[in-house]
Amino acid sequence: MKKNDIIEVTINDLEFPNIGITIFEDKIIKLKNTLPGQKVRARVVRSRKDKAEAKVVEVLESASYEQESACEHSDSCGGCSYQTVPYEKQLEIKSQQVKKIIDEILTENYEFSPIVPSPKKTGYRNKMEFSFGDEIKGGPLTLGMHKRNSFHSIVETHGCQIVDEDFRQILCRILEYFRGNSQTYYHKTTKIGFLRYLLVRKAEKTGEILINLITTSQGKLNEEEFVGLILSMNLQGEIKCIAHSIFDGVADVAKADTMKILYGEDKIREELLGLNFNISSFSFFQTNSSAAEKLYSIVRDFIGTTKDKVIFDLYSGTGTIGQILAPAAKKVIGIEIVEEAVEKANENAKLNNLTNCTFIAGDVLKKIDELSDKPDIIVLDPPREGIHPKAIQKIIDYKPETIIYISCKPTSLKNDLPVFIDNGYKVSKVQCVDLFPQTYHVEVVVKLEKQ
Repeated sequence: MKKNDIIEVTINDLEFPNIGITIFEDKIIKLKNTLPGQKVRARVVRSRKDKAEAKVVEVLESASYEQESACEHSDSCGGCSYQTVPYEKQLEIKSQQVKKIIDEILTENYEFSPIVPSPKKTGYRNKMEFSFGDEIKGGPLTLGMHKRNSFHSIVETHGCQIVDEDFRQILCRILEYFRGNSQTYYHKTTKIGFLRYLLVRKAEKTGEILINLITTSQGKLNEEEFVGLILSMNLQGEIKCIAHSIFDGVADVAKADTMKILYGEDKIREELLGLNFNISSFSFFQTNSSAAEKLYSIVRDFIGTTKDKVIFDLYSGTGTIGQILAPAAKKVIGIEIVEEAVEKANENAKLNNLTNCTFIAGDVLKKIDELSDKPDIIVLDPPREGIHPKAIQKIIDYKPETIIYISCKPTSLKNDLPVFIDNGYKVSKVQCVDLFPQTYHVEVVVKLEKQ
């Protein structure tokens, strides 16, 4: 077997994230975006002595459990990989993948609880970052999600099933508006163009909506017309903020160098477990509100009593976890690198009448050195890449009796957990929570106890 050979194989297994495994000519073959049981035709892109990687050219036979997708964009959009997989099977796949990763790390027994499903299987997202672009080079302006396996092409996702009708209407009306006034999108190669992203947030419990248009400084927005367009929409939710952000950086990420509020103020209010949280344009908040309640309830159950305990909430976002734990705790200190999120976290603590919460802006690696309190419990909810190796050691040096690690990328756990184990911590409980139906993503909650 050599590069560019065409092979036909049946997928036998799946490893995170969404990588099919099979054997061909005594080699382990890995193929992205496949499912166990599928028969595929694929082109070999890399071949070594005992393993190879291949790219799917065509799915010859679907897996026996697959069903017709409810989303018209599932063949082209790169957002959801499990649209053809029945929901119970999705949960089974995710749970098996995580347990396999954990079992490769641990030698001692631990409690692996059944995965917790999302209360909503569709229309569950409270935030979307839509991209402007075109689906074919030189084609009409599009607004939606990246095409599967493509860096440049954007699929117009007017029928997206993981958001509700308000998101779909906002996308369609704004795309129609910009097609009508001949605005250009920002080309990643030439660095020329105006339109970049459309950020939409909608709180599930309150229905409040925030819209932030992100462009370069290479054009001009008719602000009055744009606000009028949005306010004229017949939405189920209520528009609370319309903003225009300018970002001239080259990174393919929705952020702002400057932001102007065109209507309302930069926040919407969400409710979780009886508490209120103000969320701004760029602050972190779990994207599935009803499933987040399940997640945070598990964190609370894993910790048990917090009476007279000092808790560190590291990578705290808008402070949701810390504030949910705070009512029965002695003190909660949160650290988060995004200043905007910290402002909202402290604002949220006041909103919820919590006087024992403090949230600090900065990098966990640096700010943790400035804390004089000794924690009994540390809650970690790091970004996808996991915890900085130096930060892990600083966390361990506090010797808390309990550490709760919330991971949105199980392969990061594979790197981080051994460090805790080597420093005298034991994994006692693991539970998966599905915050991302129709996709391969999954949240994992791990309880570590000091031995």
